[in-house]
Order: sequence, then structure tokens, then C-alpha cells
Amino acid sequence: MKIISIRENPSYKDIAIQYFQKRWANEATMKIYEDCISNSILAQRPLPQWYLLLGDQDKIVGCAGLITNDFISRMDLYPWVCAVYIEKEYRGNAYGKLLLDKAKEDANEAGFSNLYLCTHHVGFYEKYGFNYLAEGYHPWGESSRIYECDLQR
Repeated sequence: MKIISIRENPSYKDIAIQYFQKRWANEATMKIYEDCISNSILAQRPLPQWYLLLGDQDKIVGCAGLITNDFISRMDLYPWVCAVYIEKEYRGNAYGKLLLDKAKEDANEAGFSNLYLCTHHVGFYEKYGFNYLAEGYHPWGESSRIYECDLQR
């Protein structure tokens, strides 16, 4: 398994956009991933970052992002891990941990002391150093659990 940053490997841009759209977007949100991933390549700041997890023969096994806000009310918190996804046939192998570790590493190198994520999952992210912090609210009226990881530990 290897993780690639789209910013560091811009030749993967179109593949990444299609993959993130397939896994996370709906008809109304397709442009969000296209615009964000395309512009992340030129960014002069450490965020956003988009990652693909590649397996044998560079087959995409999963993805994740490291962004400034995950469409949630707690805009005082950042950066956020987002769009973590592992293909069903690869789940149960802790491959999500690889993506989380890469996001932690990049956030730490950028000078952040904490990393956040929002999710409905309970019990998964706790295994990888995230602790429940609070409930947060999305613009479309739903809520999500917010988790925090102390990168200084």
C-alpha cells in the first residue's frame, strides 16, 4: 500500500476527482470536489491536501482529505480529516489508519497541534487516537459527532 498526495502527484488529479465524486458527491456537489482538488495543487498553504491509497498495480483502495472545514458549525476548529473511505473488499485491514496517519503527519508538519473529524461512526476513530469532543451542525440541517486528536502525544 502507498499513499499519494494529489498536490505532490498532480498527474492523479483527474483520477482523484472522479474517485472522490464517485464515493462522496451527489449531483449537486460534484463541482465541490473538482474545484477543491484542482485548486489544492496550486495552493501556497499546507491545506487542503487530498490523498489516494493505492494497492497492487496502483488500484485505488481508498481516499481521504485534510481540509480547513468539513461543512460543520465549529469553524473555530481546524484542520479536519474528511472523506475517509476504504473500498469494501479492503476493509478490516486497518487501511483507514494509514490515511489517518498521513493526515496526522501532514497536519503536525504544518504546525497544527490538533486534528478534527466529524462522523456518525462510533467506535472506529477512537481506535486511532481520536476522542469525542462535541456535537456539530451542518448547513443542511443534520448533526455529526466531532472528534479531536491531540497531535502532540
